[in-house]
Amino acid sequence: MALYDVPAPAKINLFLHVTGRRDDGYHLLQTAFRFIDLCDTLSFDLRRDGHILREGEGMAGLAHDDDLVVRAARALQQATGTSLGAQIRYRKVIPSGGGLGGGSSDAATTLIALNRLWRTGLSRRDLMKLALPLGADVPVFLYGQPAFAEGVGEVLSPLELPERAYLVVQPPQSVPTAGVFSSPDLTRNSPSVKISVFADWQKINAPDNGFFENGFFGRNDLEPVVFAKYPRVGAACSWLGQQGLSARMSGSGSCFFAEFVTLEQAVVCRQQIIGKISCRESGNAAVVQNAWACSGLMDHPLRDWISS
Repeated sequence: MALYDVPAPAKINLFLHVTGRRDDGYHLLQTAFRFIDLCDTLSFDLRRDGHILREGEGMAGLAHDDDLVVRAARALQQATGTSLGAQIRYRKVIPSGGGLGGGSSDAATTLIALNRLWRTGLSRRDLMKLALPLGADVPVFLYGQPAFAEGVGEVLSPLELPERAYLVVQPPQSVPTAGVFSSPDLTRNSPSVKISVFADWQKINAPDNGFFENGFFGRNDLEPVVFAKYPRVGAACSWLGQQGLSARMSGSGSCFFAEFVTLEQAVVCRQQIIGKISCRESGNAAVVQNAWACSGLMDHPLRDWISS
């Protein structure tokens, strides 16, 4: 028994406000999550010896036991008492340290797929409880739809979002999340906003004739810290602005996104960006390492694999 080519989509944070900090050090956030069709893919072969083994691209320097995929599989084993195991292979496309939730998405897809492969029968709520200790972003991938998130990211409310496309741009520098949140310069007192305010903004700021006039809702409070600590990320943002693009950093960075009405617009913009960066260098590295034209997803592709 096996499951092959199971998708693990990336996410973007349409805005990200840090509203406080708990006594245990965890930060209180407000953000809006959206999935995009930039995906890692994972395959799962059933093992009857209980072992969890993983192989694939993009694992350089990552110890087996530290891999979120392995930790997710073991969490499901422990919670259900199953004696089954799995051989897990995955192909990484989502860049690490990019703020696109690749590791969290891989972990969530592992929980969803093994819950099916092992026939453990956990509900969405059960799997979300297992997910939170793995990382604050993991539960939203199990939630399965665009979400307004509060708390440390675990308090989720559904969002209705319009069809949109995105140009996702990767600078030649990755950003470790922990260092950003530990910075003394991080803003930790942004005012809270109501979900209705964000929803109304989406309606009021619908594009006129296919173009956005008013940029993004709110801000990403992590941007100033990242730009100060990782100058090549800040340089990429400045360069994108010089190209006439309003771009926002996703999560803790380093990737940026620009929003479009249609995928065709995003594809054209990507072609223009790639053409410009192919002959432009800053020092010994291009100002942008990679770029993708992506569709915004209305739901997680595995949402129907879990009972609610």
